[in-house]
Amino acid sequence: MITAYVGLGANLGDLRHTLEAALADLADVKGLRLEAVSGAWRSAPVGCEGPDYLNAVARVATDLPPLTLLAALQAIEQRHGRERPYRHAPRTLDLDLLLYGDQTVDLDLLTVPHPRLHQRAFVLRPLLELDPALAAPGLGPLAPHLPATADQALRRDDEPLRWWPIGSSA
Repeated sequence: MITAYVGLGANLGDLRHTLEAALADLADVKGLRLEAVSGAWRSAPVGCEGPDYLNAVARVATDLPPLTLLAALQAIEQRHGRERPYRHAPRTLDLDLLLYGDQTVDLDLLTVPHPRLHQRAFVLRPLLELDPALAAPGLGPLAPHLPATADQALRRDDEPLRWWPIGSSA
C-alpha cells in the first residue's frame, strides 16, 4: 500500500456537508483506506475571486495506480456537482492528489507532487497537521515552505470534520 494525500476543498453550497460526504465517498473507494483527516481550514481564494473555501487534507493508503486514483477522485467530484467552466472557477468540490508516496508523476492529466502544494497555506497547514515531518519529492521537508505562505488568509475551524474509518462503530 502507498501512502497518498488528497486535498479537499469547496466554496459553493454547504461546504462542511460536502467535505464530509466526500470523505465518506473516499472511504468507499475499493483499493483505498482512509487513514486520517486534518482539521477544517477556511481560506480566501488564491488567484481568483469568489467565496471563501473550506479545506482539509486526507491521508489514505492505496494500491490504486495514480491515474486510477485520480479517476476515482474526479468521479467523486462529479457526484457532488463539480463543473469546470473556467480555470479557478468556484467549485462545489475540488479533490487534488497532492502526494503519492515518494513518487513523482509528470503527465498531461496529472502532476505529483501537486505543483503548487508548497505555495498554498491551505494545503501546507493541513498536511503538516497530519504529518509534521512530511517531505515531498523534489521539495524536501515541507515545514520550511510554510513561512512563504504567511500572507495568505487562513484560519482553522473549531469544529472537526466528521469521518469514520471503515470498520469503525460510528
